[in-house]
Amino acid sequence: MTTPFYVSPQQVLADRAEYARKGIARGRSIVVWQTDTGILFVAENPMPTLHKVSEIYDRIAFAAVGRYNEFEALRVAGVRRADLTGYAYSREDVNARALAGVYSQTLGQIFTHELKPMEVELLVAEVGSPESDGSDDRLYRVTFDGQISDEGDVVTMGGAADELLEKVKDHFSPGMGDREALRTAVQAMADQMGNPLGVKTLEVARLDRSDPGRAFSRMGHDELAEMLGGDEIEPVAQAEEKDSEA
Repeated sequence: MTTPFYVSPQQVLADRAEYARKGIARGRSIVVWQTDTGILFVAENPMPTLHKVSEIYDRIAFAAVGRYNEFEALRVAGVRRADLTGYAYSREDVNARALAGVYSQTLGQIFTHELKPMEVELLVAEVGSPESDGSDDRLYRVTFDGQISDEGDVVTMGGAADELLEKVKDHFSPGMGDREALRTAVQAMADQMGNPLGVKTLEVARLDRSDPGRAFSRMGHDELAEMLGGDEIEPVAQAEEKDSEA
């Protein structure tokens, strides 16, 4: 008689978590930063039409790393949920906390009950009212297994996110302006990669706190080049090497 093959639930979940982490680690980096004017999103993304950062509702945005088709399906579901809530009740009833909770339930259910977990990590951000000082801005991270956390001023996601966060925080100060925060984020990403990072490989967007309506907007290549002071940012080590050779 053949002995039934048995794997403990703990081992099954551990294997699923390892599978999801490996998929997410292959994703390109994202830095999300609370600035003096709102919330800034900086993503490495050479594909101009396949966005990693998108608008969900008036003052709410979505950022994700991992498998594109999976987080795009989650984004669309979030847009539909927000629209239905706003239509059935009021626009003020749509908030990032509720959306992050829905994403948490969805990802947790899939991780626990489906054979394959989603290879995604996402962030739902909401900028406060124009009259606020930023204290009511919200950043909610949701991981592949449905864990949800209320994040602080800076969030990093993607491959080697912890290392990138350390590089960013070396130059962090609360209430930085968009220009300074952008340069700091891009410099940290270039240093981590060890290669120059150009404006054509960046996706940058922001939630502008001063806008009373739809707060989301994207930055074009020309605006990025102006804010960065050029078309690309070199890693510090390469820049120092060039200066020493000059």
